[in-house]
Amino acid sequence: MIRAMRWRFDPLSLVWAVALFIVLALLATVGARWGWLRSFFGDVLAVVWVYFVFKTFIAARVLPLALAALGVGYAVELGQFLASAWHLHIPNRALRIVLGSTADWWDVVAYTIGFAAVLAIEALRARIRAVRPTTSAP
Repeated sequence: MIRAMRWRFDPLSLVWAVALFIVLALLATVGARWGWLRSFFGDVLAVVWVYFVFKTFIAARVLPLALAALGVGYAVELGQFLASAWHLHIPNRALRIVLGSTADWWDVVAYTIGFAAVLAIEALRARIRAVRPTTSAP
């Protein structure tokens, strides 16, 4: 049976989204000289961040939300490729930092790892919830 997505507000997901946003902002600014950590790990975290942003406002199963977050990453990468192919340039420096300016296959790998990380995180959370007692002892 297919469950419909519905609007909701999840404060815990918002906390995670804000915390990840802070880490991503630090990576983009302070971590500018950190090479692969900034670029590759930042792209992994970006998919996880988008997932938690979606999860904050949409009640749905894990897989559709994780696929949507992965799709956002792939769409950004496709946009970078098309902008490069058509010789387009984003004039806003901050937007160039956030969206990136060059397409790279390693970014696609990083987004896919972020997708796998979301699935692993949610599987771990489900396992923890399954072993936690639901009622208190007398």
